[in-house]
Amino acid sequence: MFEYQNNNYENRNQMYDYYQMPETGGPASNRPSGPKKTGKAGKLVKKIGAITLSAALFGSVAAGSFQAVNTLIGPTETSDNTAAAENTSASLLKAAAIPGAASEKGSLDVSDIAETVMPSIVSITNKSVQEIQNYFSMFGYGGQTIPQETESRGSGIIIGKNDTELLIVTNNHVIENADTLSAGFIDNQVYEANVKGTDPANDLAVIAVPLESISADTMSQIAVASIGDSDSLKVGEQVVAIGNALGYGQSVTTGIVSATNRTMGSNTQVVNTSADVSALPTYIQTDAAINPGNSGGALVNMKGEVIGINSAKMASTEVEGMGYAIPMSRVSDIIENLMNETTRTKVSADQKSSIGISGLTVNESVNSIYGIPSGVYVASVTPGSGADKAGIKKGYVITGFDGKTITQIQELTELLQYYPAGETVEITVKIPATGGTYTEKTLSVTLGAAESSNNTQTESGQQEDKNNSIY
Repeated sequence: MFEYQNNNYENRNQMYDYYQMPETGGPASNRPSGPKKTGKAGKLVKKIGAITLSAALFGSVAAGSFQAVNTLIGPTETSDNTAAAENTSASLLKAAAIPGAASEKGSLDVSDIAETVMPSIVSITNKSVQEIQNYFSMFGYGGQTIPQETESRGSGIIIGKNDTELLIVTNNHVIENADTLSAGFIDNQVYEANVKGTDPANDLAVIAVPLESISADTMSQIAVASIGDSDSLKVGEQVVAIGNALGYGQSVTTGIVSATNRTMGSNTQVVNTSADVSALPTYIQTDAAINPGNSGGALVNMKGEVIGINSAKMASTEVEGMGYAIPMSRVSDIIENLMNETTRTKVSADQKSSIGISGLTVNESVNSIYGIPSGVYVASVTPGSGADKAGIKKGYVITGFDGKTITQIQELTELLQYYPAGETVEITVKIPATGGTYTEKTLSVTLGAAESSNNTQTESGQQEDKNNSIY
């Protein structure tokens, strides 16, 4: 998979294709027998008869379609959206279809779907400060870094609210490393958002906007998305993608479901060939046009229900129309758990915390060769630290932090930015046992104060991240 490298947008995209409506027709009309017309007059009569028959058939089809659309759409009022926004988070992911939508295969017009779904779609802006090499380092003069503010954009879906917050689901890669997050709604109003919960392993995150900061006018225009059953999708079924393409605002593309239950990169990213492929995350493959900025947006069926969260696309000169969305049915429970987590903001510099270990990522190749579980391998423990007092030892592998799965050191350092020194958290570790096996244990660790910097400089001036860096 190729990621979109541009600081102006989030780093993944998707795509979709165009649905061809089936041709309609009917049985030939029964006409009473009569004398045959011959010559030009006969031909003219035949043409007139054909035109009349076509018009009659068209009229019946059009009338039936018009009636079906009226039945499917049903009455739409602002009060419906407001009522939907009053739902609690516990029931939102089990929401029914759009009021008035037929239970059979939907066939709403795309414009109707866009009008209904757009109030539940938001644009997300992620601002962060990153350390980059200065200009002179390219020519071998020094390696000091300089801070630079970067900005990326993505999409999100309003999935509910609690007593104090409006809740929005998106991709984890859209909001990761953010110093500040903001959410823009359909009325072009922008509000600051905070991280509610993240699941990097499934590329999911929920962010929250305080209700007290949202104006009554904005609340009257937004809506909670209706969630559909992605397990019932069929290959060839028409879908619609809505998101913040290129950061220009909401846009709509349409296509079909190219495949279901796809595992991304199973041939190139899974090093352990004995791994159970059925245990890998599955995705909806689609060919609708997805552009940078669409990640975290909605993949919608023809009843206006969100059945996927746009997550990634294959980008190559040899690949066209291969986008992927996270199926809602697979992750609904995960999203509900994220919605119920404690909302956190990044702590100030004087409150930054540390577990008290040095570690390194156990990737899939190391796991395959040495049998060490995926996670963060503890290379050393600082005497007197929270990790030391909790019983963590060298050789342990950290696989969970405060209920979140840890697969690499970057995930651990990202999470620590939201936990102040002095807070006690549950950390899951795997402990080596006899015969190359590991046992799992959860320990309570009181976080200590973080080091001023995890980075040291080499004699050449280049910064490097040492294994003895303290996390």
